[in-house]
Amino acid sequence: QVQLVESGGGLVQAGGSLRLSCAVSVRSTYTMAWLRQGPGKEREFVSAIRWGGDTYYADSVKGRFTISRDNSKNTMYLQMNNLKPEDTAVYYCAAELLAGVTTTSYKYWGQGTQVTVSS
Repeated sequence: QVQLVESGGGLVQAGGSLRLSCAVSVRSTYTMAWLRQGPGKEREFVSAIRWGGDTYYADSVKGRFTISRDNSKNTMYLQMNNLKPEDTAVYYCAAELLAGVTTTSYKYWGQGTQVTVSS
């Protein structure tokens, strides 16, 4: 059973930073991703990273968010800088790609962590 556990969410003022972490219960070569769902919105792709390190970002977060992974620790990170109120959402980590890398189609999901950005 693959389990993903997110941490690092919270409340921050606009322009601030947060770092999310996602710990995976098994060693794997999965492509991993961060996705989010804002209030009243559909779940959307944020960023993804392949085992070899290739990264992908949604246009809305390019230049502000940085995804990384430490394969030795089975952990993925999302460094979020210059946060905006529109970044407010529940952030989910996901693993094992089922379709295109920038979609929301992943097999394993964490429980989500709330990020709230105040103006």
